[in-house]
Amino acid sequence: MSATVLVVEDEPAIAANVEYALRTDGFRPLCAALGMQALEILRREVVDAVILDVGLPDVNGFELCKQIRAFSHVPILFVTARSDEVDRIVGLEIGADDYVVKPFSPRELVARVKTILRRAQRSHMQAQAQSAGWFNLDEERARIVFRGTTLVLTRFEYVLLKTMLAQPERVFSRMQLMALTDAPEASMERTVDTHIKSLRAKLRAVAADFDPIQTHRGMGYSVKVTS
Repeated sequence: MSATVLVVEDEPAIAANVEYALRTDGFRPLCAALGMQALEILRREVVDAVILDVGLPDVNGFELCKQIRAFSHVPILFVTARSDEVDRIVGLEIGADDYVVKPFSPRELVARVKTILRRAQRSHMQAQAQSAGWFNLDEERARIVFRGTTLVLTRFEYVLLKTMLAQPERVFSRMQLMALTDAPEASMERTVDTHIKSLRAKLRAVAADFDPIQTHRGMGYSVKVTS
């Protein structure tokens, strides 16, 4: 199903151009010219992202963002005629995911929407992995808890497992894991196999009857976070 994007813009020409660009790229656009109208739509519709003009006639976009954040974590991309760094910082600090200054290319705007949607999906999948009960990822302390036990991992093992946990069930090739973990010591694909073997041993030491790391012959590895 197409992702739904709410465009909150009071200038008809800009709204029409953005709506056309979104629809052309396969999105389902909804439009609102007023902030209060946008709030009503968000409360009754499932919206995947919001493109929000800061200069609305009935409410400041920053204030509207705060109101949205009171009940929704939907990704928000600000659009504004002001390019001041202070404004950009304020927008991001109150919960915006990105910031575009007018005039802008509708295609660039759509590309940014795609980026924040991918980022939101990764965060959602990572949250699912953390809440599954098998794994708990604590990035601030750079540690991973498996079934209540903190794993003692090398740097490469930690980054390797964290990468797979961010996208459960996704099959990563050895080359992809080497690139995504950015490990300079991993000069050969077999290095990944060695670390996977070590990871499995540490996971089995916690739960001998269960191996969440799946091997896909000729393809690579994935990780399961639920039974």
